[in-house]
Amino acid sequence: MRFEFATATRIVFGQKTIGDLPALAKPFGKRAFVVTGRDKIRRAGIVADLEGAGFTCSLFGVAGEPTVARAREGAELLRASASNVVIAIGGGSVIDAAKAIAALAPNSGDIFEYLEIIGHGKPLPNAPAPVIAVPTTAGTGSEVTRNAVLGSPEHGVKVSLRSPLMLPRIALVDPDLTLGLPRDNTASTGLDALTQLVEPFVCARANPMTDGFCRDGLAMAARFLPRACAQGRDAEARVGMSYASLLGGLALANAGLGVVHGFAAPVGGMFPAPHGAVCAALLPHGMAANIRALRERAPESTALVRYGEIASIFTGNAAAAPEEGVEWVRALVRQLDIPPLRTYGIRENDIPDLCAKAERAGSMKANPLPLTQDELSDVLRAAL
Repeated sequence: MRFEFATATRIVFGQKTIGDLPALAKPFGKRAFVVTGRDKIRRAGIVADLEGAGFTCSLFGVAGEPTVARAREGAELLRASASNVVIAIGGGSVIDAAKAIAALAPNSGDIFEYLEIIGHGKPLPNAPAPVIAVPTTAGTGSEVTRNAVLGSPEHGVKVSLRSPLMLPRIALVDPDLTLGLPRDNTASTGLDALTQLVEPFVCARANPMTDGFCRDGLAMAARFLPRACAQGRDAEARVGMSYASLLGGLALANAGLGVVHGFAAPVGGMFPAPHGAVCAALLPHGMAANIRALRERAPESTALVRYGEIASIFTGNAAAAPEEGVEWVRALVRQLDIPPLRTYGIRENDIPDLCAKAERAGSMKANPLPLTQDELSDVLRAAL
């Protein structure tokens, strides 16, 4: 047995921990480059606390999912600001943007030298600026991952800027920041978290450490996601989902993903479809395709046993078959009103191009087994 495990230098988790942010940031210096999203009220209060503690804050907004161009722009502004630390306050898109900006600012080469798939994937010569990641959603786990997903509209894909050096110095996870998140955002980000616990658990690079995170996280998400969607102010449910999301980030960063995220990159690159919503729509169909393929080509595989364990966690039935886990997820997707992919303009004639791009996606490499073109097409068609 051989595996490696890496994560943020420090993880601070708990309600009201956002009040610790000024003290946590202080050792890095008093000039902060703050990357935020659309939530102006929450952002204003946190920035005011930083400024009240003596910080000079330069603000950079990220509306929607980050692009290569926006990361470049942010890196130029970070250099000009002479900031000591990058603080990301927002969902996965904001945190990914901040990690990319922090990575690019000290490195003078063109971003395409470092991007995967559409670039050269070279290692970063210089360490990124320090990042403190403060998630305000419970889904992506980006606060403890070593990559940043960026859209490249001209290539029609989303790709990663990736380096072990990109792990945040501090992940500050305060579940109270997710209280009152709208139901649709709670549902899509929560199902993204669920996906990021299912896929690492069955993937080809699973290891004993990530297995433990996945088992705990799957149970937490199954228990608390419906509650968080039904009642946005349910503090216990928000704590549970924030913890599940954190565990999913730890797992995917140190194991891998699979077919759902393999499709999510090209779908999100070609269509105006939010990442979490794409994963939510694809999850039951990706699970079903893998289970069918494993039964046909690898019936003795550990992954098939793991799908049975997932079904047991979801249903509470220790003897549940893998397919029962799929049905549980289908029912949850219906309950949470997840829209099909056709909502975003995807049609039957887009399937061949999306499948070709998905095959090349980094996430697909860790799928429990390679899926055929017909199997990939069936996954996407079922999600339409």
